[in-house]
Amino acid sequence: MKKILVPTDFSKEAENALKTAAVIAKKFDAEIFLLHMLDLPLSLIDPVQGNSQNVPEALYFMKLAHMQFSTIKKSEYLEGIPVNEAVQFNYAFKGITEFAKSNQCDLIVMGSHGSSGFQEMFIGSNTEKVVRQSEIPVLVIKEESPDFKIEKFVFATDTEIDNKKTLVKAIEFAKLFEAELHLLFVNTPNNFTTSKQAYADLDEFLQEMSLKNVKKHIYNDISVEKGILNFAEKFKADLIGISTHGRKGLSHFFNGSISEDLVNHAKRPVITFKI
Repeated sequence: MKKILVPTDFSKEAENALKTAAVIAKKFDAEIFLLHMLDLPLSLIDPVQGNSQNVPEALYFMKLAHMQFSTIKKSEYLEGIPVNEAVQFNYAFKGITEFAKSNQCDLIVMGSHGSSGFQEMFIGSNTEKVVRQSEIPVLVIKEESPDFKIEKFVFATDTEIDNKKTLVKAIEFAKLFEAELHLLFVNTPNNFTTSKQAYADLDEFLQEMSLKNVKKHIYNDISVEKGILNFAEKFKADLIGISTHGRKGLSHFFNGSISEDLVNHAKRPVITFKI
């Protein structure tokens, strides 16, 4: 892990993410890319389609962002870490995923305050959209974590074939942080199976991948999301991992996304891996 992308809007939540990224960067001798997206109307940034008199206003916002970067880079927790800064004009979630790809970043670390109700359903957050679209792992941080030690890493799975690729990524991540990996299957009333059968499915799932040292857990709850959250709380997990399908449009609206729900509602750090 050599390149860590930290999008920021200069909020407290973004600073929490940056502090976590700093811990990771020091551990792996990595560099940090600080990115601020200026999601401005096209008329402010394109003199052809807008008014050329508005261009200085756009440049002002860019200069202001770089001034804030200068202050942030003096923070003690960033000492000794190579920090690159960038300000771009784009939709935040789109610009973040494109920047990560073009700069070959290994991980995105983002802050989130969560959302609920109509805000969650109709507006959503940039963090949710990045989680949905990012090709690389996205680590979502809610609260300040000065040490960010991962001892118990809970990865939720449904034993479907698609999840095998993301499980491999989760295993690699656990090894990097020398963490115990715990595979979690949540049993729900709408998709019930006996514990005996669930363990058999997990054994078969792991056997095909030649994995033996992964701990397995079955947890019963009313929904997959609540099962993951409640198990993580009871188990005192340091990190929750899950696959994301990257649903878009009506499919995402009607089916929802467990990974995005977790990003909104989990108090613990969540990392997502794209299928």
